[in-house]
Amino acid sequence: MPAGAAAVLLALATLPLAAGDWGHYVNGRFGFAIDVPPHFVAQGESDNGDGDRFTTPTAELRAFAGYIFKGEQTLETEASFARDAWTEDGYALTYQVTTPRFAVMSGKKGARIVYERLVAICGGEAFMGYSVEYSVADMKAFEPIIDRLTASLTPPAKC
Repeated sequence: MPAGAAAVLLALATLPLAAGDWGHYVNGRFGFAIDVPPHFVAQGESDNGDGDRFTTPTAELRAFAGYIFKGEQTLETEASFARDAWTEDGYALTYQVTTPRFAVMSGKKGARIVYERLVAICGGEAFMGYSVEYSVADMKAFEPIIDRLTASLTPPAKC
């Protein structure tokens, strides 16, 4: 393993101990918020302002939101769109729970894992969420990170 990769893995393994080093992202368009793990670098908000991407050399976190078109879609529909996109990208779905209020799913492609959480906000008119992609080798290190991401995902104060 290259020295740089070993340093990244060591940093990821110590993330839960370095709680003060976490950042915090607040989306300007939708108003949702989420904590950002240390060493994840913001890549800049998307052109439409629906979220941001944060990366390390071995992992990626996306924080995002969107509108649910009433009468045509539900949060369950949004989750099915995500699952379809994963399948098209070669991921095998390994876990899923979908309800009218939230959806959680995980998938695997080779040595990569993706985990995504969607939460209905604004009376079901919109959703917020995050996805994180990382190496299977880092699975244990990411369990507390995912717990913190989930706990910190905060809906907007007003819609």
